[in-house]
Amino acid sequence: MIPPSIIETLNDGGVVAYPTSTQPGLASLPTQQGLDALFALKQRPVHMPVSLGVASVEQAKQFVVFPELAEKLLSAFDDGSITIILPALQKSDRRLGGENIAIRILAHPLARKLVEKVGPITATSANQSGETPESNSQSAGLKLGLSKKAILVGECGGDVPSTIIQIVQDENQRSGFSVTVMREGVIPREDVMLWLTKVN
Repeated sequence: MIPPSIIETLNDGGVVAYPTSTQPGLASLPTQQGLDALFALKQRPVHMPVSLGVASVEQAKQFVVFPELAEKLLSAFDDGSITIILPALQKSDRRLGGENIAIRILAHPLARKLVEKVGPITATSANQSGETPESNSQSAGLKLGLSKKAILVGECGGDVPSTIIQIVQDENQRSGFSVTVMREGVIPREDVMLWLTKVN
């Protein structure tokens, strides 16, 4: 169950810490007020966009163009292990990526319940920019100065972040798209490239 205080905090434009299948996450709603609070708390430069956590591909399609190749890629690996950058349906706040939005299908049961309650949330690590994340959402939230009412308590899956992959249209590729690993994380780059040779 998601405590009412968590939902209230988000709906009021605030920020909450929550558990994910990798590192603790920091959530706001993708609104101007929510993003203002999030970036101030993380002390994150506005030119460094954050990803968007969703419960399903269907929910992600409200925000991005989702080619079949992207669906195949995500289905080949565990939920939550990949953050995928795709073209936005319409230009977004640049703190969400502007013309491209990074999408992560959340795997942690509590994170999924949260998204089902409030809709898509930011899926950035729960730490100030440049600092090492904590191992659980409670210690991460307290370190950031959040009140206990703004912390969805739960253990996380590990200290390695998701692997970030960008998919863009490319007529030179048989699939019509090129795939680039932007950040190696819990899924090794080699595993992504091996998968790509099989589908191409």
